[in-house]
Amino acid sequence: MNPGAAPGSGDVRLRPDATGPLAGIRVCDLTGQLAGAGATRYLAAMGAEVIRVEDPVRQGRWDMLRGLAPFVDERRGNELGGGFNNHNIEKLGITLNLKSAAGRELLAELIAVSDVVTENFAAGVLARLGFDYERIHAIKPDILYVSNCGFGQTGQYKDFKSWGPIVQAIAGLTATTGLPNQPPAGWGMSYMDNHGANFMAIAVLAGLLYRERTGEGQHIDMACVDAGAYLMTLPTVENSVTGAFDENLRRHGSNRSAVPAMAPHGVYRCAGDDQWIAIACRDDADWTALAKVVNEPWAAAQEWASVEARFARQDELDRSLGEWLAPRDRDAAAAALSRAGVPAAAVLRPSERIDNDPGTRAWGLFPEVRHDVIGPVRVDGLPLHLSRTDWKAERGAPTLGRDNELVLGTLLGHPPEEIAAWREEGAI
Repeated sequence: MNPGAAPGSGDVRLRPDATGPLAGIRVCDLTGQLAGAGATRYLAAMGAEVIRVEDPVRQGRWDMLRGLAPFVDERRGNELGGGFNNHNIEKLGITLNLKSAAGRELLAELIAVSDVVTENFAAGVLARLGFDYERIHAIKPDILYVSNCGFGQTGQYKDFKSWGPIVQAIAGLTATTGLPNQPPAGWGMSYMDNHGANFMAIAVLAGLLYRERTGEGQHIDMACVDAGAYLMTLPTVENSVTGAFDENLRRHGSNRSAVPAMAPHGVYRCAGDDQWIAIACRDDADWTALAKVVNEPWAAAQEWASVEARFARQDELDRSLGEWLAPRDRDAAAAALSRAGVPAAAVLRPSERIDNDPGTRAWGLFPEVRHDVIGPVRVDGLPLHLSRTDWKAERGAPTLGRDNELVLGTLLGHPPEEIAAWREEGAI
């Protein structure tokens, strides 16, 4: 790592102050949305030099989040999307028109000085632009190329297009969600994008470790559908053992736990407007502790002493516990149960968790970054800390083409007049 190395040599470091565990790693990032950009945001926060490539012709809109809500104020525009900013902190940003010869050549130059190429286009898109794995490997033999799409690069579903709800449906998750005897409800938010991003980040780290040991790169193919199916481990095992889907995992519209059997296990209303508490009695010892806090004859009755009895009469049990909690303060009830050793917690609104929770503040889970246009704004941090090389979140997402001169000039060695000419002809 030599910040003063000759431009175009690949030894130039555009983040010479990076101190995280991935400092010195360069990622040519062609991802978008959250399933891809969410993965590379982890790498950037950990110190990697992530160079986000976008399309100047479509004004960056191969990632639709760039100009979409949420917004911090009344301003609207292509640089003001809150989701895009959140998913692209600490990254550099350039524009390349990959339908132009100059744009494709510049991408090849960037790949040649990178450690990792990441993308989450539909299967075959990058290959049709002239950058399949064989071409990328020829440009940089030890490159790690990670592709992440809904159904992967091979197999009978590879040409299918996906979005979060589609992934959840085909993964089998949607079938388990909703009210009894009603259609599947789905999950609302595209949680598989988050889950897929987590697996993609793990894939990059595994590939880098292998390259460190052997000097060899490789292509890592992953699919968000399979990442979703990975969450179905319990019913999958049940089906493999019994040959039938576990009825207890079908849509039941409640927070109850059948595997393992727990009771009470749910969310209960407390005093005030939309105030709730979550309680999970894992065993009879938890119930005994809860009954002492309740301190009423019904809770002390021997009929509730075993989990089998409580599980068999959950409607009655939930009704009695709900009546006890209804006039009580949510936080006081949660604190009393927790002190007694019962797993219990207030059901927090996002504003309570983000802005008012002392544990969140102490952890630094939602740091403030500065965006060139938006200004100061809160973003997601990482749910971990490294004692020697911790993550960093200070700089917001790059505006469109913000780092063209830095990357194309300082890193790749092109003079200003050449960069200006490319801009004029629409190549960048």
